[in-house]
Amino acid sequence: MNGVYFISGIDTDAGKTYITGMLAKRLMEKGHKVATQKFIQTGNDTWSEDIEAHRKIMGIEMLPEDLDHTTAPVIFSYPASAQLAARIDGRDIDLDIIKKSTDILASRYDVVLVEGAGGLMVPITDDFFTIDYVARYELPIILVTNGVLGSINHTILSLEAIRSRGIKLFSVIYNTFFDNDRIIAKDTREFIGRYVSRHFPDASFIEM
Repeated sequence: MNGVYFISGIDTDAGKTYITGMLAKRLMEKGHKVATQKFIQTGNDTWSEDIEAHRKIMGIEMLPEDLDHTTAPVIFSYPASAQLAARIDGRDIDLDIIKKSTDILASRYDVVLVEGAGGLMVPITDDFFTIDYVARYELPIILVTNGVLGSINHTILSLEAIRSRGIKLFSVIYNTFFDNDRIIAKDTREFIGRYVSRHFPDASFIEM
């Protein structure tokens, strides 16, 4: 892996924060210089709890780019969708500063993992969604899924949205943490794996 990757989940609780941190740690162990970024943080005031979680999982101190907010340039106080959180705080969502922050990180690190906020269809405005930002800048996607009942539906809908916009799917990461019902989890894991293999042959399917 090299460059910038956008990590999204099938919903807000797919486990993408933990997967982002774990993936960053594994890449570091392989000798890569890695930074993570939070696309838009909601539910915080002046800091990003997701970035803090990344660093704990990675086993490192906060980066200089964390302290100057490069890794979390847009933060809203209310824990809601980006559009609603921005409206509650009375602010606009500055997509330019997000892109500039990513560019800064990409100039300093081998790999930049940008963790999204919620799923791909989270609205930024009434007619612009997170997935549209990903498509605009041609970022390869890492999609985090799991074995919770309903995950097949959410995963396939996300994959179809990715395909319809011509976005490169880099990998699907199956988060085993939620495998409480072994029968459902096994079927979900195997079905999604087959689907990815058939429809996205260049993408990898990984369990974490």
